[in-house]
Amino acid sequence: MDHIAAAEEQIVTERIRRKLEEVNATAQSQLSPIQDHINFTLQQAYFKCAYECFDRNRKQEEIANCVEHCSVPVVNAQQHFEGEMSQFQERMNRSLMVCQDKFEAAKLHKNRGDAAKAMESCVNTSIEDSLDTLPHIVQRMKTSFSIAD
Repeated sequence: MDHIAAAEEQIVTERIRRKLEEVNATAQSQLSPIQDHINFTLQQAYFKCAYECFDRNRKQEEIANCVEHCSVPVVNAQQHFEGEMSQFQERMNRSLMVCQDKFEAAKLHKNRGDAAKAMESCVNTSIEDSLDTLPHIVQRMKTSFSIAD
């Protein structure tokens, strides 16, 4: 009986791993326009601006200050993006930790197979809830970066 429960737990673990891969793919897909905006549009503007800073009539310090000034929009956008993604990841991790805690407690009261199935259900709910928030995060960043749909 213990081998069956262990096999069920392994199957559930594999399904959870695949579900997390789906989350990653979905997040990358939805975040792609924002990353493109930062990596191409803002970076391009930065390089154009920085190029204009290099003038033989300027002192080295003036050039450095000018280049630094040019980098502000792209640095701020990258920090904003990373902050939003960090919060998303932290929220999802916390909810997944709750599932793990419930699983550990359930193993004491139920058989391992039932506990694993309950954990899978909890993880699926947690992931779906996280994915439901992603479009709102994406829209908030698009608005913040003035990205048209």
